[in-house]
Amino acid sequence: MKVYHIPNITALIILLFIPKHRRKVMYGKLRNDLKQILIKLCQTKDVELSQGAICSDHVHMYVSIPPKISVAEFMGYLKGKSSLMLFDLHPEYKEKGNKHFWARGYYCESVGNVNEETIKSYIEEQKESDKFSDE
Repeated sequence: MKVYHIPNITALIILLFIPKHRRKVMYGKLRNDLKQILIKLCQTKDVELSQGAICSDHVHMYVSIPPKISVAEFMGYLKGKSSLMLFDLHPEYKEKGNKHFWARGYYCESVGNVNEETIKSYIEEQKESDKFSDE
């Protein structure tokens, strides 16, 4: 029986997800806490976070996911754990009986024909447009 070796190739992925009901709640301390939580959770799963933006009503992440975990598995982990950690730090965002901070689903796109600089500039543009909408 032949044993085939699969090369260790990481997937470069753009992820986008939103809070439940697309609430514009990610400001100030919550935004800073969420940033630290997402970085910590990515490190736990050996996911390299290349670029990210937390806007008032959505999150952009440009990540490199190792082949040992699927995108769906990582997103389930990321959204589930980050909700629990946010509710521990900010119980005021926990509605009665509702343990969901994030909306169901997410947007995911693999990076193929686009270079890394284009993606990073897009994420920076999203940060800038969110700053203008905050004012």
